[in-house]
Amino acid sequence: MRFALTLLSIALVILPPSADAAAQPVAAENLNILQFRSDALAMEDLVNRVYAYSERLDGGRYQLTPRLRSEGEAVSDQSSLLRFAERALLLLADHHAITGSSFRDSWAVVPTFADLWVERVGGTYRIEAVRGGSPAESAGIRNGDVLTAVDGVPVSEAVRSFWLDLGTQGSPQRDGFAARLLAAGRRDRPRRLTIRDGTGRERMHQLQSMYETQRYGRLPVESRREGRSLLIRVNDQLGNSTTVDAFDTAMRQAHPRQHIIIDLTETPSGGNTVVARAIMGWFVNRPRSYQMHRLPMEERESGIPRQWVEQVLPRPGMLHLGPVEVRVSRWTGSMGEGLAIGFHALGARVTGTRMAGLLGAIYDHRLPSSGLVIKLPTERLMTVAGQPRESFIPRPSRHP
Repeated sequence: MRFALTLLSIALVILPPSADAAAQPVAAENLNILQFRSDALAMEDLVNRVYAYSERLDGGRYQLTPRLRSEGEAVSDQSSLLRFAERALLLLADHHAITGSSFRDSWAVVPTFADLWVERVGGTYRIEAVRGGSPAESAGIRNGDVLTAVDGVPVSEAVRSFWLDLGTQGSPQRDGFAARLLAAGRRDRPRRLTIRDGTGRERMHQLQSMYETQRYGRLPVESRREGRSLLIRVNDQLGNSTTVDAFDTAMRQAHPRQHIIIDLTETPSGGNTVVARAIMGWFVNRPRSYQMHRLPMEERESGIPRQWVEQVLPRPGMLHLGPVEVRVSRWTGSMGEGLAIGFHALGARVTGTRMAGLLGAIYDHRLPSSGLVIKLPTERLMTVAGQPRESFIPRPSRHP
């Protein structure tokens, strides 16, 4: 199948012509210092224009801190612009807001390259989930353990320093974001995390970066029998057209009306709706609505709200009428979460823990002179009943 599209390419189809006023970028070596500096300071307007979740920001507006504004005014080339952009986006405390390029020592992308899900609970940083097959799991870290220090620094102090370095301060929600980044670490080095287990014992673990682990050789889809059910596991390739072929092959093993389990617990990197609709298309015999979209950017520009419902259609010759269960975890992210709420709308049982809670759909936006790509949640995504995707709660899992 030859339709490997990115979420960006799908998103651009629905963008109005005025949505990205950026000029065609020129070669970075042809830019002068003032153009790089202008791009840095243009980020404030860009975020306020396109970011779909402005209610999360103080006063509903994105503002650079004085420290970051000073850094923006000191930008002089492509490298310093990228470094500034990475830091400026941290103010959003949004794992779905990232730059299109990065450095070897950039923070790890969460949840794709994270193996611990950390939340602040009062003054404690509790580990809610540990990724299967990861360095953290191999080290014996378990759900319910507590992160107490990062690189020998008490975690509360490390989180406070994280925000102070940006010229701001945290909150319970923002501190969880910072703790997850600190636990995931820098891409080019191991992590030194001190963990307190359920017995109260503390131990320092040196954990390999998730960027060093081999997670790319897996098949896009694996299937096996689980009791009388057919379990189909999707391995973090929801943006790859070969996933559709592999899923189709797995589904052809199913007996009529057999119980199907679709495991999305390793899909943190998202994907595109082409693959998602192809998967769901096996389970509908008529057009069915599966998610709702809203584009705040267009309302800001025109004063007219825009909201629409997306549907999945049957695929000729591919129909399974048996019951479906979908398994999710903290490493079900973005398009994986879209699949989960889509299957829920189709009547499937969705089980597991809270998902990654990544906000909306990312669009790529280019800074006007340099062309540096800023990836921002620009669409809001909801269930067909209007519940924000990020607040969807699955049923508790019945499997170990």
